[in-house]
Amino acid sequence: MNELTIQLGWNRLLAIVEEQAQVLMRTAFSTVVREAGDLSAGVFNRAGDMLAQAVTGTPGHVNSMADAVRKFLVAYPLAGLVPGDVLITNDPWDGTGHLNDFTVVTPVFVAAKCVGLFASTSHIADVGGRGFGPDANDVFEEGIRIPITHLFRAGVRDETLMSLLKANVRDPIVMEGDLYSLTACNDTGAAALLEMLVDLELQNLEDLGAVILQRSKSAMLQKIAELPQGSFDYSMRIDGYDEPLNLCAQLTVTENSIEVDFAGTSPVSSKGINVPLSYTQAYASFGVRCVVGNEVPNNAGSLGVVEVRAPEGCIVNALPPRAVSARHAIGQMLPDVVLGCLQQVLPNEVPAEGASCIWNPVFMHSMSQASNENATDQEFVINPIFNGGTGARPGKDGLSTTAFPSGVRTTSSEVNEATSPLIIWQKEYTADSGGAGKCRGGLGQTISVEHRQGSSFVISKMFDRIKYPARGRQGGEAGSAGRVYTQQDGGVRHELGAKGRDLVPPGHRLVMQTPGGGGIGDPSKRSSDQVSADLQAGIISANEAVDTYKK
Repeated sequence: MNELTIQLGWNRLLAIVEEQAQVLMRTAFSTVVREAGDLSAGVFNRAGDMLAQAVTGTPGHVNSMADAVRKFLVAYPLAGLVPGDVLITNDPWDGTGHLNDFTVVTPVFVAAKCVGLFASTSHIADVGGRGFGPDANDVFEEGIRIPITHLFRAGVRDETLMSLLKANVRDPIVMEGDLYSLTACNDTGAAALLEMLVDLELQNLEDLGAVILQRSKSAMLQKIAELPQGSFDYSMRIDGYDEPLNLCAQLTVTENSIEVDFAGTSPVSSKGINVPLSYTQAYASFGVRCVVGNEVPNNAGSLGVVEVRAPEGCIVNALPPRAVSARHAIGQMLPDVVLGCLQQVLPNEVPAEGASCIWNPVFMHSMSQASNENATDQEFVINPIFNGGTGARPGKDGLSTTAFPSGVRTTSSEVNEATSPLIIWQKEYTADSGGAGKCRGGLGQTISVEHRQGSSFVISKMFDRIKYPARGRQGGEAGSAGRVYTQQDGGVRHELGAKGRDLVPPGHRLVMQTPGGGGIGDPSKRSSDQVSADLQAGIISANEAVDTYKK
């Protein structure tokens, strides 16, 4: 295969998967997919190896989906698939980590022979059970669980499956619409791939895919070869559910791989914050890729040289039937642990710890309001997304209210208010929340929410960094801890925990303060101009400027 064909083919694949993702976003019914991009999309060879991913999407979805497609092919080998077949699952251990994520896989055929596959994943708002949150005792309480099976057989929808799904969720219209959006985006990718094969005069993806994977693997191996070999340890304490958890990792750099082992990490929880291994592997490998070979394409070739292990029964390798609905609350903290190891390898290239876990509460009506015959219009469920600050970067401040490592965008106040009877009174940076340092951590934000008619409502929380804030590096200070409380008319504040379900009483406001990122370097070394600019912008207070920065 000549070099021109390889480059044209690679560029076309990137364009195809990005179009695939955009179709998913444009057609999705769930707000978190349309507005926040909580999805993934990619193209795979006949063996189930991911060749290219869309830029849009989260590492937790993309990297775990990269592993999932091989499991689909074990359950349904290519020899038994025909044009028009579409496969589906939301099994946390075969998909992307919890029941709300549905993965759809579509084989692409030329003359009755499969030439590749497209896969996509999106977060569907409701899957029945207790609803999205950390309070379940096992996966059976968390909603309906669909093993790898057919959504369409030779182009005909499986009506039994669809009836079963619609009968077990609170909003069947959204469920059905989201499954069609996943199918449609794969179909869009398939049509574009067939056009590409004709244009480039290719019979299939095998030769092109082999070159892509080999070059990606070789590029990663070259980056690994530049690192000092050895083992490096790091640990981080986080809030957990009822008690703190320890996340422990040992990162080992060998001649031809990077290995991450989470031995020593706290055991599984009785609540739904446990993490399936595939999700752990997704975010741990992403942590490596942030600083090692981050310009190398993310596919099966580059991912294959990063090996992630965790002992069975620890919280980052939970086995069925453990509850896993809020697995992101723990899984999204793992890049900080991996980066803590890599800071010892590349001390001038690693950021400080950040807020990490997105703050994505579920707001819903309280049953007392829903049962009131005069308040039926109060029934609602929304899942907005708010973010804290990232850690300071070497030579740069951290990013304020930015989703790292998830990459999930925040949902706008206008959309949240249009889809619920809630009003957002406040949404602004929290001054002094970024950890002080020569390079300052990113700021968190303060959000104030109230029911528009003064009624009660429910919040399901999956937050972290309320007890244990993001730590700084090299003399930088920790970011501020998060905080959640309710308050009426400026009166006494009632503090809430980081996780679990609470009722916001009638007439009360819910206030959420997301965590800030840690700083890097001695705060007294920060330039006077930077401190003055922060003070003028309201990023820091006068007391912070004098007491912490000595300016």
